[in-house]
Amino acid sequence: MKSILLVVTNVSHYESGLQTGLWLSEVTHIYHTAKQNAWEVTFASPKGGEVPIDPESLKPFVMDKITKEYNSSPNFNKELNQTASLEEIENEMFDCVYLAGGHATMYDFPHNALLQSIVRRHYESGKVVAAICHGVGGLLNVKLSNGKYLITGKKITGFDWFEESIARRKKEVPFNLEAAIKERDVIFDKAFIPMTSNVAIDGNLITGQNPFSSKEIARAIAKILKN
Repeated sequence: MKSILLVVTNVSHYESGLQTGLWLSEVTHIYHTAKQNAWEVTFASPKGGEVPIDPESLKPFVMDKITKEYNSSPNFNKELNQTASLEEIENEMFDCVYLAGGHATMYDFPHNALLQSIVRRHYESGKVVAAICHGVGGLLNVKLSNGKYLITGKKITGFDWFEESIARRKKEVPFNLEAAIKERDVIFDKAFIPMTSNVAIDGNLITGQNPFSSKEIARAIAKILKN
């Protein structure tokens, strides 16, 4: 049986007070794929416990069928809101570590030393490391044992600055994610048309650009784990 760690945020608001949180579809599709393949799923967050959901991701015209089904599932919501803390799972090994997104992750992912350690250990062990949308920010400061940044020289994607304009969050976010990724000297790959699915694969590192990449990144992870 394969095992996957789904890392989600604990942050519920921007500095301005506006609500944010996990972008729900960025976890429902990988969760659905895991269950279809009988993988063991573990939810974890920096602090453990409840996970706030970005209200924007719950709008009827935003949620697809799978996300709507899980959003109304008591069992799924109970599991999602009983996350382990990173401290509780730091010594465990998984076949895949997946960093879910949502603008909230820009606050509690990038500078979390324990998350960096977990990602580094799994990546260097040849396990799959995946991140989607703003969750990619959790990879920014991960350094390998040789002192180099994990993402340097890698083909990688993430929520770009133009998409931030479309989302009307430029004035809310604490930093420009696209610019921060590019500072690491990466091969930044983005969709020709903003807000469309795009997944970048570089060895055992898989990244998705935006919420619309949720299905594709889940398929990419499944393909690698099955092989």
